[in-house]
Amino acid sequence: MKYFLYIYGCQMNISDAERIEAVLGSLGYNKTKLCDDADLVIFVTCSVRQSAEDRVWGIVRNLNRLRSKGKKLKVILTGCMALRKEVVRKMTGVDIFLDIKDLNKLPQLLGIKPGKEEIESYLSVKPKYENKFTAYVPIMTGCNNFCAYCIVPYVRGREMSRSPQEVIKEVKELIKKGYKEIILLGQNVNSYAPELKIQSSELRTRSKNSKLLKITDFPDLLEYIAQLSGNFWLSFLTSHPKDLSDKLIEVIAKNPRICPYINLPVQAGDDLILKKMNRKYTVKQYKLLVKKIRKSIPEVAISTDIIVGFPGESKKQFLNSVKLFKDMKYDMAYLNQYSPREGTASAKMKDTVSHAEKERRDKELDKVLNKTALAINKKLVGKVLDVLVERKGKSDLWLAKTKTFKVVKFTSDKNLLGKFVKIKITKAKSFGLEGDSVDSLNSI
Repeated sequence: MKYFLYIYGCQMNISDAERIEAVLGSLGYNKTKLCDDADLVIFVTCSVRQSAEDRVWGIVRNLNRLRSKGKKLKVILTGCMALRKEVVRKMTGVDIFLDIKDLNKLPQLLGIKPGKEEIESYLSVKPKYENKFTAYVPIMTGCNNFCAYCIVPYVRGREMSRSPQEVIKEVKELIKKGYKEIILLGQNVNSYAPELKIQSSELRTRSKNSKLLKITDFPDLLEYIAQLSGNFWLSFLTSHPKDLSDKLIEVIAKNPRICPYINLPVQAGDDLILKKMNRKYTVKQYKLLVKKIRKSIPEVAISTDIIVGFPGESKKQFLNSVKLFKDMKYDMAYLNQYSPREGTASAKMKDTVSHAEKERRDKELDKVLNKTALAINKKLVGKVLDVLVERKGKSDLWLAKTKTFKVVKFTSDKNLLGKFVKIKITKAKSFGLEGDSVDSLNSI
């Protein structure tokens, strides 16, 4: 039996897909690169943007046409879309709507006898990592914030944290295998709050290392992992401004292994819109937080997420977002045009901003971002940076990234995939750098 996997959305969905693949492998399924060859098609879906949902609807319709011509296959929908009542009601051609938290039920749903190993929770499944040097490690799932525009708390559920020992065990195994980059994941990663229920069988093991007993929040966990031996980078995604503590800033600042990169979604640059969004901070509080971060971590790169055209956002309120972008000077930003999500608080609000106006506002912010990002990157020209080589381009071209998540292009005739190298930056663009391998320079 063969399966084909479609993955949309965030890094958490990529991580979930790796766990799905592990379960399917244990059931005797093999992955195929061609959807037409598959007996089983799985969609790991995202409901944050309408565009991602539209793509899934289109592919399912195409699969239905194949079925009508005699193609035998099963279709599974998991991820955020699978828990939306409207999707379940209207989408025909899906055999199984699977809550990812019910991954342990997949063998039964497929009519296959499960293996001997019982699945306690879906996060405890040992993933089939797609990448050989970068690994996503979820430490928690769900969200308690209920931002007005966001579907995540309704489809992912309330926050649930993995135990420190489970997370650390996974990380240690990755380091032992030679992984170079560990990225800790959560819908709101810095609200990590483990319940330390110690079983008697675990107590003897854990008493050998008292530090494990002191892991009660995200900064504790991050610091513990940062002090493990090995040659790796450590980073995390993503943070809610209200939960990014002084303690976390201090941990990042004093541990060189932790990448000085923070994604800090602001979502709007106007206090009234932030209040309507239920974001629980003001523009002033956000600015003070960024100032504090940059003072403690001078080399930090900060990215953000922002929504344009939220219901009721006036042109004047949007200009406050433009001003914020100019003041903050972000390294990167993920711009989103508002679209209502069924079941959220904002879906009951009147969508007052036209599509054309959302497009215009998107482009205006993008113009500011391009300018500030270019100015930041130009300061890196002439510097020698450590990079992790991520993929091969055409001919001798390689693509790598810095500790601040900036893409670097360079050429080398060596096989450098998955390795740390030093690159001297020679050229800067808004969202990319170019450089020369220091080894190559030394050999001339």
